[in-house]
Amino acid sequence: MLNRIIIAAAAVVLTTPLALAGPIDNACVRSDRARGNGALCGCIQQVANQTLSRSDQRRAADFFSDPHKAQEARTSKRDADNAFWARYKRFAGAAEAYCR
Repeated sequence: MLNRIIIAAAAVVLTTPLALAGPIDNACVRSDRARGNGALCGCIQQVANQTLSRSDQRRAADFFSDPHKAQEARTSKRDADNAFWARYKRFAGAAEAYCR
């Protein structure tokens, strides 16, 4: 199932023109981990555009500046947080596979 999602996301990303900067791209570029790698951040944003809602993107972007928020979402008992975390994990897996 995850392989199909990754392949579908990659196919859509490959046929989509470069995206304008979004919340994930902006947070990524500003982070220490990206080290100014705009191409990587742009790739991650493209996958986010295909797999996450804009609201989910804004929430995930906060993880770059405050990793504790990711931990809170991951360990939450709330159904909405669990659903978000499942979507986030699918996005992260697809981004990892496609944006190497």
